[in-house]
Amino acid sequence: MKIIDAENREKWDKFVASHPEANFLQSWDFYEFHKSRGKKVVRRIAVDDPAKKSPKILAAYAGVVETAKRGRHLAIAGGPIMDYSDKKLVKAIFEDIREQGKANNCVFVRVRPQLERTEKAYKIFKDNGLKPAPTFLSVEYAAVLDLNKSEEEILKNMHRRIRYAVNNARNKGFTIEKSTDPKDIHTFYQIQSQTAKRQSFVEFSEDYLTKQFAAFAKNGEAVLYTAKYDGEILAQNFMIFYGNEASYHYAASTALGTKLSGSPILHVEAMKDARARGIKRYNLWGIVGEDEKNHRFYGVSFFKRGFGGDELKYLPAHDMVLKPLEYQKTKLIEEVRKKIRHT
Repeated sequence: MKIIDAENREKWDKFVASHPEANFLQSWDFYEFHKSRGKKVVRRIAVDDPAKKSPKILAAYAGVVETAKRGRHLAIAGGPIMDYSDKKLVKAIFEDIREQGKANNCVFVRVRPQLERTEKAYKIFKDNGLKPAPTFLSVEYAAVLDLNKSEEEILKNMHRRIRYAVNNARNKGFTIEKSTDPKDIHTFYQIQSQTAKRQSFVEFSEDYLTKQFAAFAKNGEAVLYTAKYDGEILAQNFMIFYGNEASYHYAASTALGTKLSGSPILHVEAMKDARARGIKRYNLWGIVGEDEKNHRFYGVSFFKRGFGGDELKYLPAHDMVLKPLEYQKTKLIEEVRKKIRHT
């Protein structure tokens, strides 16, 4: 076995997408997006025999080097993708991650894997020298729907307020438009800015959203869904379809869309399209606990739970510390930020 840089998109995605737990966080195009923003990207694979014409990939991980003020670090979201029961392979991959972090002059490496939150998963990371991070890297608590069910079953399991919104959209004749043109992100960005002001959050820049959409759309993995009523935009969903999962990535709604509840019908349409692609899981992404009523994301979590899916808790982000003294500064900054944001 040898661990080498990945250079073939097709082979990378074939391996990653073959793992049912994987999603776009470890897709090839997600890191093409990071590269388009001038970021240093690390993409590594473990192969059985590099001398072979077509060596078998045993594991893969991709990460981006973040030059944050709180500490330069390598961020690996949704990976590594591998058989975690193979202790020898796991050890080799984490050793390689450590070396890549050092080679990129990182203070630490932050990893949030596609593993469910279990004592066994915690032990794997502890045994390989990682410890829980002071803050998150990617969504750790998500609402997920099983698309093996029919549309009728899914609608039946939805809360009545969501079913009402879907039926109301159909009765009123809401129209749905779909686009893979990055230029259409301009309108999405404008509406997102309005949404951010109403809901008090900081929106992503237009450049960030456009480049990310373009990276996925060029290979048919991103679709912008738009709901309209009498020609006026109500809501938009930025969806990513990759491997076994459809991801509700970003969303925006107008004041009219909030009043008329324009978003639910977009989800039903995206679920239908996901099933047509053979996708088995619909990830609504981040939620907070039902008891966290004072959390700023409680309202959106209430909305997502209305679709009646399961709740999935991933193993939280873990850090591999490379420079202990500098890492203490990082830890202190992040702990203070976390306390302020949850006040």
